Amino acid sequence: MYFVLFSVLACLSTCHCLIEKDEKNENHCGLLKQLLESSVVSVEINKKGFHREAVTTVDLSPDVISGLRVLLVHRWPRGVYLDPYQLASLSGQTDWQILLDSAIDLEVPAHKTSGFVTYVYPTLDGPTPRLLKVTIPIHGRYLEPSFDGKTFTSVDIDPPELLLRSERCLQFNNLEPHTVVDAPCEADNSSTCSWVKLQHQQNQGSVSFQLPVGDGSLVTPVCGGTLLVTMICCVALSKYMWQHRIT
Repeated sequence: MYFVLFSVLACLSTCHCLIEKDEKNENHCGLLKQLLESSVVSVEINKKGFHREAVTTVDLSPDVISGLRVLLVHRWPRGVYLDPYQLASLSGQTDWQILLDSAIDLEVPAHKTSGFVTYVYPTLDGPTPRLLKVTIPIHGRYLEPSFDGKTFTSVDIDPPELLLRSERCLQFNNLEPHTVVDAPCEADNSSTCSWVKLQHQQNQGSVSFQLPVGDGSLVTPVCGGTLLVTMICCVALSKYMWQHRIT
C-alpha cells in the first residue's frame, strides 16, 4: 500500500516538474519571438574607393534575454571580397568573430568569381547589450571592362540575416512566421545548431556604392601599344648589347 502511494506521489512530482519546465521553456521562447519581432537590422558603407567598411547595426529591443546568442549571416556579392589575412590580424581587436563559408581568392576579378557567405558572431557585453555594431573591412574587386561607355558600376550590399538562439529555448513551437534553420554554432568549429531566423526584417534595403570600370574599347589599342613598346625596347636593348659586346 505504501509502495503504491509513494509511486503515485513520485509520478505526480515528476509531472509537475515537467509541466513547470515546459512552461518556462514556452515563456522563454515567447520572449525570443518578441525580441525577433521588434529587432532592427541595418547596414551602411563607409570610406571611398576599393577599400571600404560595411557597418552593420543591430537594435535588440525591447530587452535582451539571458543566454542569448546572435548570428549575422552576410551574403556578399561577387563584386567584393574579404581579406582572410586582414581578418586574422584584427581578431584580437574586435568584439566579434567571423567564419567564412569558402576560401577566397584575392586576385580573381569579379566576373570570374561568385558571391560568398560569412557568419558573424557579435559578443554580447554587459547585462543588456541592446545595440550591436559590427564593422567589417571589405574590398572591391576589379570589374570586367565596359563596352557601352560606362565608367562606374554599382555594387549592392544587402543587410545580413539576423539569427538568434537561446540556451533556455529548447522547443521551437509557435514561432511563426519566423523559421528555424541550421547554422554553425561557433566561429571556430564546424558543428551546427538550430537558430531562429528573423523572417520579415524591419530594416532598410540594400546599400550601393560605385566602383570604376575600365573602357573595353581601349583594350585593342592598349594591348597593341604595349606590344609595340615592348618590341622596340627589346630591339634597342639587343642593339646596345651587340655594340658593346655584352654577353
